[in-house]
Amino acid sequence: MAAAVLHDPLQFLKSGSAAPSAATIRSRGPVVACPKPHGQSRRIMANSEQKVVLITGCSSGIGLRIAVTLAKDEKKRYHVIATMRDLKKKDKLVEAAGDTYEKTLTLFPLDVCSDESVKQCINSVKDRHIDILINNAGVGLLGPVESISIEEMKRVFETNFFGVVRMIKEVMPDMKKKRSGHIVVMSSVMGLQGVIFNDVYTASKFAMEGFCESMAVQLMKFNIRLSMIEPGPVHTEFETKMMEDVAKMEYPGADADTVRYFKDVYLPSSIDIFEALGQTPEDIAKCTKKVIESSNPRFRNLTNSLYTPIVALKYADETGGLSVNTFYNLLFNFGPLMHITMSILKCLTCSCLRRRTISPN
Repeated sequence: MAAAVLHDPLQFLKSGSAAPSAATIRSRGPVVACPKPHGQSRRIMANSEQKVVLITGCSSGIGLRIAVTLAKDEKKRYHVIATMRDLKKKDKLVEAAGDTYEKTLTLFPLDVCSDESVKQCINSVKDRHIDILINNAGVGLLGPVESISIEEMKRVFETNFFGVVRMIKEVMPDMKKKRSGHIVVMSSVMGLQGVIFNDVYTASKFAMEGFCESMAVQLMKFNIRLSMIEPGPVHTEFETKMMEDVAKMEYPGADADTVRYFKDVYLPSSIDIFEALGQTPEDIAKCTKKVIESSNPRFRNLTNSLYTPIVALKYADETGGLSVNTFYNLLFNFGPLMHITMSILKCLTCSCLRRRTISPN
């Protein structure tokens, strides 16, 4: 599944380029310092009845669609602070936002990997008032682990895990004082179920799931809700290019058999699953909007009902053998059967089923 948003067993991520040793894709990612001097508020045209929503990683894909979906809310219930690493990449967002830009949508630069940038960005908001934080920025890493350097692995954790922690730490004290707020974290089914050749990305999502599961208990005492959005495969415009890039890459340090399993077994199977089960960024945005508008938002929110049985395998057997053996057999012993099954599933499942998003209520 190349070129999907890195949220599933078949995704790499969207805006970025592959590293020479492994498929490293940047998406919804890091960002830079805010334009206003430290401690100075930026003017946000939100009225007293609007909720202020800050979203990280809005230059493309899911982050962009969430920002635009909320900014275009018919009842004008939200003022969106859309952030991205590099404001030179704002054109797609500005175009999609249309006449909501600089009305119900304000653009900030932000680097989730920088303590200073995070603090300056929140300080730039009037009274540091954030009602809803949506952590969407992330990077992906795909390939044989032998070919991935420790530094590359650290970069993934710096964004996917510590980037989320930075944002939560910065907004949490103010939300606690108000005793209200909603923190949303864009996770993945790979935060629930490990997937071959996505080892490091999966680990970063597992870490985030554990952190948030622990934090959710404390935050409830302060009337702050925490919700995980867990997409499976998500289509992006980078799909074709990503597939071509990954297939051509070299993987130094990995043995020939492992590289062959990755390129000739894993990648084709991933594409099959991606095409059969994939959702769009719009689907994930609609799901996220449902979650934040729910009177009693759930903690975990799988966006694709077709993934529920896959995740359930893990919890059906406390030894872990059922899920591990099932995925092994599907990939290495029943590859042709899996291909046929995914092809049939793609034909039989109408778009409304394949794109069905969760209903929080």
